[in-house]
Amino acid sequence: MGVDIRFEGPLFDGRAARAMQDACDDALDDLAAFAEERVLLGTSASFKTRTPYYETMVTTTRVTSDVALVHDQGVIYGPWLEGVGSRNAPVTRFAGYGHWRKAKQAVAARGPVVAENAVRSRLPEMGG
Repeated sequence: MGVDIRFEGPLFDGRAARAMQDACDDALDDLAAFAEERVLLGTSASFKTRTPYYETMVTTTRVTSDVALVHDQGVIYGPWLEGVGSRNAPVTRFAGYGHWRKAKQAVAARGPVVAENAVRSRLPEMGG
């Protein structure tokens, strides 16, 4: 008498692992887009005289498969606008807008929801 055991399905053939990686990629892309959007909302709400140059420099770069960087491409006056430049407090009274700090806080608050939604959307591929 023998027993024949077969392991099959998404967990065993790699579909679940691929779906989970796709969910992570989706969450990262969604959060990066949200972060970029929040920075631009902050600039449009704060800047009294808007010039398009700084806003066009805000972009997202995929650094690695697990890291997306939202940045202003090193615009020289970016730290001053944020309020973290060396010339903010000692030279001028301008404290900065804090648009990057506010965007970071919004992303941190929204991150778990975005990740959960990404996993939920991929559950059928995972066999769930």
